[in-house]
Amino acid sequence: MATLNITYDGMSADVPVELDRPVSDTDVRRIAVELIRSGGVPGMHLSQLRDETFQHYAVDRFRGARGEERIYLRPKVPFGAR
Repeated sequence: MATLNITYDGMSADVPVELDRPVSDTDVRRIAVELIRSGGVPGMHLSQLRDETFQHYAVDRFRGARGEERIYLRPKVPFGAR
């Protein structure tokens, strides 16, 4: 079991996801779109969300204190850019 944190349009939510295998960043973006379209993300139900919505989002992966997988899907930010 992994936790997917999705940040979109000023909102952020954690969603538990069952992953049978390691997934690519592209898969994470696709899963997020499907979850939001289906109403599976608390506070985010957008049935008309476009397939490419998260195309330019960053995917970060971490392990929690107990070894659990945490995946963050977030907008890229310009910190440190010139």
